[in-house]
Amino acid sequence: MTGARPCAAEKRRARERGGGGGGGGGGGGAGQAANAALERKRRPVQAAGGMSGARGAGLAMAALLLAASVLSAALLASGGSSELGAEAEPPRDLDKKRHIELKMDQALLLIHNELLGTQLSVYWNSERCYHCLPQALVNVSGSAEHGSPSTAAAAVSTQHQSILQLNDTLEEKEVCRLEYKFGEFGNYSLLVKHVHNGVNEIGCDLVVNKNPVDSNLPVRIAFLVGLSVIIAVCLLRFLLSLDDFNNWISKAINSRETDRLINSELGSPSRADQLSGDAQPDTWRPSAMRLRLHSVDTFRGIALILMVFVNYGGGKYWYFKHASWNGLTVADLVFPWFVFIMGSSIFLSMTSILQRGCSKLRLLGKIVWRSFLLICLGIIIVNPNYCLGPLSWDEVRIPGVLQRLGVTYFVVAVLELSFAKPVPDSCASERRCSSLQDIISSWPQWLFMLMLESIWLALTFFLPVPGCPVGYLGPGGIGDLGKYPNCTGGAAGYIDRLLLGDDHLYQHPSSTVLYHTMVAYDPEGILGTINSIVMAFLGVQAGKILLYYKDQTKDILIRFTAWCCFLGLISVALTKISENEGFIPVNKNLWSISYVTTLSSFAFFILLLLYPVVDVKGLWTGAPFLYPGMNSILVYVGHEVFQNYFPFQWKLQDNQSHKEHLVQNIVATALWVLIAYILYKKKVFWKI
Repeated sequence: MTGARPCAAEKRRARERGGGGGGGGGGGGAGQAANAALERKRRPVQAAGGMSGARGAGLAMAALLLAASVLSAALLASGGSSELGAEAEPPRDLDKKRHIELKMDQALLLIHNELLGTQLSVYWNSERCYHCLPQALVNVSGSAEHGSPSTAAAAVSTQHQSILQLNDTLEEKEVCRLEYKFGEFGNYSLLVKHVHNGVNEIGCDLVVNKNPVDSNLPVRIAFLVGLSVIIAVCLLRFLLSLDDFNNWISKAINSRETDRLINSELGSPSRADQLSGDAQPDTWRPSAMRLRLHSVDTFRGIALILMVFVNYGGGKYWYFKHASWNGLTVADLVFPWFVFIMGSSIFLSMTSILQRGCSKLRLLGKIVWRSFLLICLGIIIVNPNYCLGPLSWDEVRIPGVLQRLGVTYFVVAVLELSFAKPVPDSCASERRCSSLQDIISSWPQWLFMLMLESIWLALTFFLPVPGCPVGYLGPGGIGDLGKYPNCTGGAAGYIDRLLLGDDHLYQHPSSTVLYHTMVAYDPEGILGTINSIVMAFLGVQAGKILLYYKDQTKDILIRFTAWCCFLGLISVALTKISENEGFIPVNKNLWSISYVTTLSSFAFFILLLLYPVVDVKGLWTGAPFLYPGMNSILVYVGHEVFQNYFPFQWKLQDNQSHKEHLVQNIVATALWVLIAYILYKKKVFWKI
């Protein structure tokens, strides 16, 4: 098979990218069709998928999580049924002359104009759209007589708070303005009339005709089910650690009572090895295992599973989609974390390979080959421009996730290889390492990173871009009051369009949803790659801390805390703790330096939690995230290639239901965890 993603899926993803709430919707009608999506009866969708995390209880854990997934699907299906209850169904008799079919994240708004002879123009905007031009929503004709208001209907977004502005069409003056957070599939009336309170004023009153549905209920149910599974797994692990419980299980399952008695009284071979004085084989085992830090694999797995979930749709919730421009959502966290952990793995694996006697020249060849394969996989296998037809070099998307990983890996790995030094024995085995040894030993690499960041800052803020202000960081489109519609991304977008051409970039960036941008823009473009290299190098620093201060848990945790706070303070200074008002806002599309420092601070904090829990105390094995974390390339490429195939996707009863999408996406993600677990048990790991 070609591995191409079908066109329909990419078009759907393009429409759904961005968490800003895609406009007010169409105006000019409400009626029976407006309620079509709300009147469908839904049947439960049940699915299964699960993982096991406890050692020695793989089958039991798998069965438990399998049952939990079925229960999750059933609860979500039944729990979301209230979306179509009579309580949420808009009344048919409010406006039978007009027809609007509500979609996901929309509500019905009826504007009743009681002003005699005054035609109204209604404009809409989202609070998340920064300095945006108001968008025309609907026109309402003036009332012909008292007591007979003119009515118009429109679908409005429910993702964020809406800003409504009503203007007198003829006099072009504002009549009233209000801000309100509409609820999904709710039905509302906006009454515009004269208020007689001694002063002839115009009042706008919003009335709720029918209450909206609780669209976030499926997410809460899924969270509670997941929490229940975690508690059940922990309880089962605790029981399995008890000898009496193990003996009871063995007695119930194993019919060979004699063997059981022999093992329990005399000790099995594994127990005898632990108790005997000849422990030479076991003294090598821990040192070999310590070379593989499960906290790093677990963190990689967390980022990867979140990436799979949001790529599959994340239930079509706005907070599981990428931010339209500035700001952060859950979807914006995963890629930089993956880059960060890749940096940590570069240093840990490279040090291990060099210690085994591999020459630098041979290792350089491996680095070049791996980078080449990552780039080829991204361009040929995982390319959204397959949507436009057979792969053509005239329209192939050149940047991409795997392409950026390939370039970032190459630069950071070659840089570390060029200045690679043996880990000092005083750091690895004794407690005499300098408090800044991990930084001082890397001063050439730090100098190179500072030079790269200087290039990013110079190009971003001083490169002249035709038709755009110097240093522009905005989305273009209707942002900044529509002054710079073709300036999306400023210097970053200009460099990509100049060097690669519009046809070779991503055609549906997340900014199109809220800011209605018209030019191609690639979030994995050339200029942003500089900061992804910086992010990976910060991951290298985390790897150096883990290796330089091996077996010195307190020193490791102190350094993780210091880096977390230091990078966090830089983010505070750059952003002024504001989404849009800072010097350099947090922006995933630009991969701004504040985005890198913020996500790196989060990454150090996560390692601060995972390292003592997973690698030091052994309170958690890292399951189930450990398994995909150790087979990351296979899971990532596989989930992209098979995205539109059963059982990862099926036809939904109601395509406008968050609940059904969430069930489908959770099941699909759980299946990839299960696949990774099976491959882990069979010791199958795909490495390039």
